[in-house]
Amino acid sequence: MRSTRVPMRASVAVLVLAVLVGCKQEKADQGGEPIRPVKTMTVSDAADTRVVKYSGSVRARIETTLGFRVPGKIVERLVNIGEKVETGRVLARLDPTDLKLSLQTAEANVGAAHTRLDVAESNRERARALAAKGFVAKSGLDAAGLEADQARAALEAASSARDQAANQIAYADLVADADGIVTDIRADVGQVVAAGTPVAVLARDDEKEVAIAVPEQDVVHFARDQAVKVRFWADDGLVLDGRVREIAGSADPASRTYAIRVTIADARRARLGMTATVEAAVPVGRDSVVVPLTALAQGEGASRVWVVDVPTATVQPRDVALGPVTPTGVHVVKGLAPGDVVVTAGTQFLVPGKKVRLPAPAAH
Repeated sequence: MRSTRVPMRASVAVLVLAVLVGCKQEKADQGGEPIRPVKTMTVSDAADTRVVKYSGSVRARIETTLGFRVPGKIVERLVNIGEKVETGRVLARLDPTDLKLSLQTAEANVGAAHTRLDVAESNRERARALAAKGFVAKSGLDAAGLEADQARAALEAASSARDQAANQIAYADLVADADGIVTDIRADVGQVVAAGTPVAVLARDDEKEVAIAVPEQDVVHFARDQAVKVRFWADDGLVLDGRVREIAGSADPASRTYAIRVTIADARRARLGMTATVEAAVPVGRDSVVVPLTALAQGEGASRVWVVDVPTATVQPRDVALGPVTPTGVHVVKGLAPGDVVVTAGTQFLVPGKKVRLPAPAAH
């Protein structure tokens, strides 16, 4: 009895070992390598547009550099950077001493011109009376009239000079010409400035814009009145509608970028100087498809992807030409066509002709 049980146990062990070997062979390909599972995607047509993003800052549409209309020495500065001001607010003052002296001189000249005019008018009236009696020749009467006319013109010139001197005294006060925010101070107390020297920069607080710089390869996609979205770094939840108002006619000589101004709606929610991102949808070519970055590999100095032959479940490398990168992947402008099945994960283990295990949807 013992001699018959031993061979039976040996037979069972051999059978189990054969079954395990057969299962292991089913999980390997013909070359003895395991069949590795991969993730795939089916290439589809690219979208008509892609989103480009450019950072900028919130600026006032109108920024005015203010300066005195007369020369002088600054004796008082009444505002600081960042301060809100209203129309008519005095920002700075000049020493008015010389201006007042000029006004006094002009007023004295007006008084002297009045006196000369009175004398000339009296001489003309006297000449008329004498000419009527025949005691003065007509040439004498004409000379008296000319002198009176010159005196009247001199009075008008002196009056204009006096009014100008009076205005210059008013110009000694630098006044805000609109409601806004002082964004810069360029001259201070004690400084002697010429007429027109920049003293303060006033940004009007009514219309706000976002200023961005766009490289030349993308500026062709922007047009006036184009709708865009504006997001803000300080507030992720703040997204405003914007519209392109202005595009520079030439590139900046240093950066080779084009300045673009974007008007934003509901400008009260955006503060001057905030960092903003402008998002615009620009067209892309229809001859490109989009694949995830994980699908790309490098081989022989070229970018490539692994394409699956679904009936045989084998892969082959294919060189591709790449286009711009988008939030959803990278554009492939050459080498793929809609309907191709591309490996998106597990590419590091692949070799040409290798058999792979496809996901259930792709296998069907």
